[in-house]
Amino acid sequence: MFTRFLTSVAALGLTAGMAAADYKLTILHTNDIHSRIESINKYDSTCDAEGEAEGKCFGGVARIKAAVDARRAALAGQNVLLLDAGDPFQGSLFYTTYKGAAEAEFMEAIGYDVMAVGNHEFDDGPQGLRDFIDTVSFPVISGNLDLSSSAELKTHVGNHVVLEVGGEKIGIISVLATDTVETSSPGPNVVFQDEIESLKADVAALQAEGVTKIIALTHVGLPKDLEIAASVPGLDLVVGGHSHTLLSNTDEDAAGSYPMMVGSVPVVQAYAYSKYLGELAVTFDDDGNVTAANGDPILLDASITPDAAVAARVAEMGAPIEEMKLRVVAATSEAVVGARDVCRAQECPMGNLVADAMLDRVKDQGISIAIQNGGGLRASIDAGEVTMGEVLTVLPFQNTLSTFEASGQEVIAALENGVSQVEDGKGRFPQVAGLKFTFDISVAPNEGRVSNVQVMDGDSWVMIDPTKTYGVVTNNYVRNGGDGYKIFAGDDKNAYDFGPDLADVTAEFLAKNQPYSPYVDGRIIRK
Repeated sequence: MFTRFLTSVAALGLTAGMAAADYKLTILHTNDIHSRIESINKYDSTCDAEGEAEGKCFGGVARIKAAVDARRAALAGQNVLLLDAGDPFQGSLFYTTYKGAAEAEFMEAIGYDVMAVGNHEFDDGPQGLRDFIDTVSFPVISGNLDLSSSAELKTHVGNHVVLEVGGEKIGIISVLATDTVETSSPGPNVVFQDEIESLKADVAALQAEGVTKIIALTHVGLPKDLEIAASVPGLDLVVGGHSHTLLSNTDEDAAGSYPMMVGSVPVVQAYAYSKYLGELAVTFDDDGNVTAANGDPILLDASITPDAAVAARVAEMGAPIEEMKLRVVAATSEAVVGARDVCRAQECPMGNLVADAMLDRVKDQGISIAIQNGGGLRASIDAGEVTMGEVLTVLPFQNTLSTFEASGQEVIAALENGVSQVEDGKGRFPQVAGLKFTFDISVAPNEGRVSNVQVMDGDSWVMIDPTKTYGVVTNNYVRNGGDGYKIFAGDDKNAYDFGPDLADVTAEFLAKNQPYSPYVDGRIIRK
């Protein structure tokens, strides 16, 4: 879908010989670390000591630190920047326990130069982001936020930053996805502006100051990054995040080449969860135009020895939560797939597990339908023993069960919202229980993509009645309008938003049904 934007490097002749005034800059970058302070396994969940001993772990902040130090040493005397494209928050017990303090400490230790604000930096409101910024020394920026009414952030989040590197001024601008009002909790005093118009204005402002080398450090996802690269004159490079996209020249499963070129503008992203360190070498001519761009993400696997001091500090901070993490709550017969690209696009085993668990917990309360947003599922679970730490890695948001009443028509409208952005991999995709439906992505969003919606009546599936009132369970985030489910919000739903923690409910359901066998059963049919 990105073809119309792309031009090959070779076709542009970007690797032509350099003039004497050429300037080289190496960009090291991460994005969407999501509190993977400890190393991860192949399912992007926390890796254990046995996995480390067997060389099966990836990432973690101690490996990032080691890899960054190694690259800086190898590039000694050259021009290097280390950037993060947002979302170091939310995704493990380290965030649940320390609320950003761990991320701040380790990003300081690693030595980042600039960070973009990601949507999950608002998960604990503007004050949570303010506390983080107060702790770090590097600038945290986002250019399309009007923060003039935000007491917490108006003097703390920069619009852009200009750094001097090797005698040259490097302008770094940034934008955050405007749907953050639906995917997180920025509150009413953080006002979002159009991403492209904001970037155009910031480029013009920097050019007026004589800055000709301009990098967009964004948290909007690859499709929007490609649009930005094609639409913002004067922009030289886009370093992105949000969509968790792996761009690579060596991994056959990558979504595209690294960099992905839009005309002469390179666009890069380096997956997520601390698994890779992106590295892009860029050459500018004397006028600030990009003449060459090449590199590849570095896989942070067992070949990289974690930094000893950082690893020791991770262990120290992890000690208070280790007992809870290691408590075995159940067992599975095989891996429960909760991969982002699956659970945001179709029925997935993890979605069925969580939705079934929700419905099972409240079925005696007159509740017959469960809806869980796919974006709330953050990892898979491997086969065998399941620890509470694994469950909390899947469901890290401390959401509670919410029960309420909705008409059949409101349920249909909610499903339409849920499948409205499936092409972009948005987290609103609905995983369900007590419900069956079909959707057709050839139909325009919110124009009848959803059909054949059925509910269970006794032991039989029947068509949903648009005029009937149904009991529904979801998580409190969705019930209060998150991920675009505004139709579920309001005080007229006979709602109770303070049920048990979703992770606890899921752990208890696994225990009751162990060894749990993951499955899909055709409750969601994609045409």
